[in-house]
Amino acid sequence: MSEQTPGPAPERIISSRMIYQGRILTLHVDEVALPDGRLTTREIVEHPGAVVIIAPDEQGRVAMVRQYRSAARRELLELPAGTREPGESDEACARRELAEEMGVTAATWRRVLGFYSAPGFCTEYLTVFLATGLSPVANVPEADETIRREWIDLALVPAMIARGDIRDAKSIAGLLWYLHGAEGSD
Repeated sequence: MSEQTPGPAPERIISSRMIYQGRILTLHVDEVALPDGRLTTREIVEHPGAVVIIAPDEQGRVAMVRQYRSAARRELLELPAGTREPGESDEACARRELAEEMGVTAATWRRVLGFYSAPGFCTEYLTVFLATGLSPVANVPEADETIRREWIDLALVPAMIARGDIRDAKSIAGLLWYLHGAEGSD
């Protein structure tokens, strides 16, 4: 276990102004005092958090979805994932998203990893689950999503990442964790 050196004193928020509040995020601008007393601003995207699901099957494949992402202006191949609903636990969200996006459920769920997606400007924290013992379930995809389900051979994943076929950071993190046999959780 590595020892962490304490960092500088945290920034102190002087004022905060909400710029936008939407369905899944809020944007605000904070005026902050740095540890040395200088003032600056921070633009922060508040996000309720999300889950990512690594769902391997017995044939050595992993569940993935292909969908167009407006922010990226392209279609991306991703692990199943989704934003938590108000009051929803991480595991309940993961179960719901796997059923909605892939039409499967899992006998075993294990939280394996957690990380911030873009901590320089966003509060989104992603919790990654390993879902095993898959079986089909009835599902109703979300009305605002157009996705294609794919089962990707795990042996192909490293080359797909290297070629840029998989460009989504949460998927790369989850897949590399799984392929390298990481143990435990954070």
